[in-house]
Amino acid sequence: MAGPSTALSPVIAASTHWLARAYPGGESNTVAHTLAELQARQAVTVAAWLRYPTEIDAALVAIAGPGGSAVLDWKAGSEPDDEFADGEGWRTWVDEVVVSWAACLLADPLLARRGVDAVIAAMPIPDQRPRPHARRPGDGQPSEFRRLLVPDARDREASVLLRHPDLLEPIAAIHRDTLRYLLDAESNDLAPLGGDRAL
Repeated sequence: MAGPSTALSPVIAASTHWLARAYPGGESNTVAHTLAELQARQAVTVAAWLRYPTEIDAALVAIAGPGGSAVLDWKAGSEPDDEFADGEGWRTWVDEVVVSWAACLLADPLLARRGVDAVIAAMPIPDQRPRPHARRPGDGQPSEFRRLLVPDARDREASVLLRHPDLLEPIAAIHRDTLRYLLDAESNDLAPLGGDRAL
């Protein structure tokens, strides 16, 4: 699992920016906007790590580029007036599959849990030294994905657009089947892999 590979940083940043612009939580200088962007970043990070699971994958996408936001812009009706204008170059680093998978994770809490579980299971453990506070059995929820998995009241209020299944559907539907297949979650009555964990 590539995990926190710096090679994915441009893809994660640009894909997060696209989601935050397409489904804003408020004006750019508000707390709501920041909270919505944090949730988008957590979903995009999980999606990017699932999409590019090895260091080689991450390095290759950094060389070849992820493809850009053209299809997403068209689906969301947010095409720029001039995609070659100054300040629009970030769109080339948007990954269509990553954004679609992130939309799936934001719209479906059970799928989000499966995605995070898959990322956690695949990431190498840095060392085996005892931790000062051992995890309780079943308590494997990483704090870096808390806003994605268990948003509090402020997070939910800020992400009304960002988590709305109907609004996300045109984007989520593009690559949902592939994500469900990857996470072994193709059945309609989806059960979370980490269902025994306390949220």
